[in-house]
Amino acid sequence: MKRRHPNPKRVKIHRNYTVEEVAALFLVHKNTVRRWVKEGLPVCDNHRPMLILGHDLAAFLSFRRTRNKKKCKLGELYCFKCRAPRVPAENMADYTPQTDLVGNLSAICPDCHSIMNKRVNRSKLDELGGKLDITFPPEERHIGESPKPSLNGDFSYEEENV
Repeated sequence: MKRRHPNPKRVKIHRNYTVEEVAALFLVHKNTVRRWVKEGLPVCDNHRPMLILGHDLAAFLSFRRTRNKKKCKLGELYCFKCRAPRVPAENMADYTPQTDLVGNLSAICPDCHSIMNKRVNRSKLDELGGKLDITFPPEERHIGESPKPSLNGDFSYEEENV
């Protein structure tokens, strides 16, 4: 199983690694580790076998993971197509509850018109309410409260035979 984003917490910082050991640790090819060296992963010296210090490897992988992260500000949702946080079109968003505490906000991106999403805590919705017009889903009603009875029932059949 290949790992797309190697976890820097798997590295023992007080240990030295060879290219083959790093490749085995993260289940990547040796050429991937050599490419990391070309991209700036420090090595002890330029002689073979190349030795990579554990703390240098952990720092390099941590930097690679956080380099492209972009935090959404208040009132922004993340657009996967644009790969950037955006303010929703017309400042409108829909809230879909997942649990009692957490739900999803979804809106339309003003640039590419695709769906944007953000996981949000229900207690933070008041802060967002000043910046966004949030639409909540209607309350679900029980079947007994419906003005029209269910069409799936056999009530008329049972009444005729009784």
